[in-house]
Amino acid sequence: MTDNRKVYSVEGKKIWVAGSTGMVGSAVVDTLKQRDCEIITSTSKDLNLINQHDVQDFLGDRKPDCIILAAAKVGGILANDSYPAEFLYENLMIESNIIGAANGLGVEKLLFLGSSCIYPKHAPQPITEDSLLTGPLEPTNQWYAIAKIAGLMMCDAFRRQYGRSYISAMPTNLYGPRDNFHLQNSHVIPGMMHRFHNAKASGQRSLEIWGSGKPLREFMHVHDLAQAAIFLLEHYDDEGPVNIGTGREVSISELALMVKEVVGFDGEIIYNTNRPDGTPRKLLSNEKLMKLGYEPKIKLEDGLRSTYQWFLDNINTLRIG
Repeated sequence: MTDNRKVYSVEGKKIWVAGSTGMVGSAVVDTLKQRDCEIITSTSKDLNLINQHDVQDFLGDRKPDCIILAAAKVGGILANDSYPAEFLYENLMIESNIIGAANGLGVEKLLFLGSSCIYPKHAPQPITEDSLLTGPLEPTNQWYAIAKIAGLMMCDAFRRQYGRSYISAMPTNLYGPRDNFHLQNSHVIPGMMHRFHNAKASGQRSLEIWGSGKPLREFMHVHDLAQAAIFLLEHYDDEGPVNIGTGREVSISELALMVKEVVGFDGEIIYNTNRPDGTPRKLLSNEKLMKLGYEPKIKLEDGLRSTYQWFLDNINTLRIG
């Protein structure tokens, strides 16, 4: 049975979305524009989140009632594996500076957005929130994962010691408008979409995909994530993370067929089984979120169509390799 009672309201509040220029942050801003609140945004040009004094001065000047912490240094497997120090240090600094300054200035509500990579590599599926810290992490992105674990623990620590209403949420794999479509360092959906687009444009008769196509993955549209984030701000106030996912999974081969149809590529898909598959399955349990009363709305097929249309509309301004 769901409980839709509000514990907080964004109405009339001054809300800072840290990371507002990224895919997640911009989707959160778009969602908040539908509510009666004042939105504070910032860019890397006017605020260095790694600089403690800059963050303190910014918050002291703007005085937000609420913070949504969507800012992070992100990248794919190669970037994580190549620059472990940067991924650990910069993400720790961003979280520490913002959460620490928020506490010092008495910010009443904060939502920290983490990542599903915080969970052990071999956690039982679907992955529940209590799987945290029960086993080793995926080695290639453990530095990023450790930083994200520290962020959610920080929220719990300030809650325990200072009584702060700081919460954390762990999204599944995201996609949508303003995603990274670069051919060399994008995630699964934008990378696959771009490659199918190029194959269609150049008249290729086939397209190679790494692995067998059998691994199962979960994907959530970033606008569903944004809605869920605002929902949690208003309906959740407790220790521990809340998974944000769809509860549905799709094989890489099924995804490839969907993207192929959306893009309109009529060639053959060839699976290179000499290349690695990666983790066989990764699905977050969204039972905790659903019990609170939220359920995602955007079907994968619909989300892929709108994302590809956004790609087409913006292809001339994107850094896509």
